[in-house]
Amino acid sequence: MTSDTAHPLEALDTPAALIDLPRMQHNIARMQHRMNALGVKFRPHVKTTKCLDVVRAQLAAGAQGITVSTLKEAEAFFAAGIKDILYAVGIVAGKLPRAMALRRRGCDLKLVVDNVEAARAVVDHARRHGERCEVWIEVDTDGHRSGLTPEQDALLDVGRTLQAGGIDVGGVMTHAGSSYDLSDRAALAALAEQERAGCVRAAERLREAGVPCAAVSVGSTPTALAAERLPGVTEVRAGVYVFFDLVMHNVGVCAMDEIALSVLTTVIGHQPDKGWVIVDAGWMAMSRDRGTARQAHDYGYGQPCTLDGMPLDGLTLIGANQEHGILAASDGTVRSDLVERFPVGTKLRVLPNHACATGAQFPEYQAVPSRGAAQTWARFHGW
Repeated sequence: MTSDTAHPLEALDTPAALIDLPRMQHNIARMQHRMNALGVKFRPHVKTTKCLDVVRAQLAAGAQGITVSTLKEAEAFFAAGIKDILYAVGIVAGKLPRAMALRRRGCDLKLVVDNVEAARAVVDHARRHGERCEVWIEVDTDGHRSGLTPEQDALLDVGRTLQAGGIDVGGVMTHAGSSYDLSDRAALAALAEQERAGCVRAAERLREAGVPCAAVSVGSTPTALAAERLPGVTEVRAGVYVFFDLVMHNVGVCAMDEIALSVLTTVIGHQPDKGWVIVDAGWMAMSRDRGTARQAHDYGYGQPCTLDGMPLDGLTLIGANQEHGILAASDGTVRSDLVERFPVGTKLRVLPNHACATGAQFPEYQAVPSRGAAQTWARFHGW
């Protein structure tokens, strides 16, 4: 919920997670406009923010339903009035009582499986308790993570197991996570088409086998923004687009001035002989995610910026201990001017490598409008 207490940015304690509201709203509008133009429903993945204020902005822009990665997310957002929820992590028997409790309370919760064992567990639980539920089948379209490939016999086995057990097969879903490893527009567009074609093919095979499969759900932020056509797809999912981050900047799907999440930090000391500026944002604030280390431009633990969000070119958060960050020249040179340029007490922003990981370090965000004071937006943790 939004706090009534507003804080001038300079007075905020550090480290703090900042949301640049104009950038966030721009990102939301950009993605929703693209999905509208492609003629598909958009179901944002809320694991990035775990923040009701952000999700309300996404729904207000036209999103329909949400995607979650934890049952705690499903419970929290359902309690806030959001009913159409896809739990996009494979369900296991031990979590079924908690998931079914949500459905009994009126949540339109869709579960996901990618193997016969999980499908049987859902069937057995539903029979024992006299319950019905909707299950989607996860499809692997790029070898990145979970799911069944479109041509696997097991795909039909799972569908038939669910159907025979009285479970509604609501659709298929896939996530082309390997898109994070790309940086070329043509390659991203090709992967988006591979993702689309594979998921549509899986749905077609299920239908040909007599298993209803209405929904065809695809998505990652890079493929969502690169897809040129989406015939056969009913909805797209994406999450990190709402904030973007340095990994997405390296992938090529956002500009630096579209990154809406940053960490506010304070200079707490120097090591002049090393050219270091010490700040109070270590890995407990930035996270240990070094996703850009595998990309063309390594941003260390983050890109330092001025208080108004302008990147400090040539400088990087090169190191991080638990509560200490080390800001220095990106090229390793010893910069003698940094002590005078950034005296103790100076406040800076640092753009993160991975918005999901950095956001997870904080219990709340400070939402910063173009003018006026920041507002505190709650964020939740856990499973």
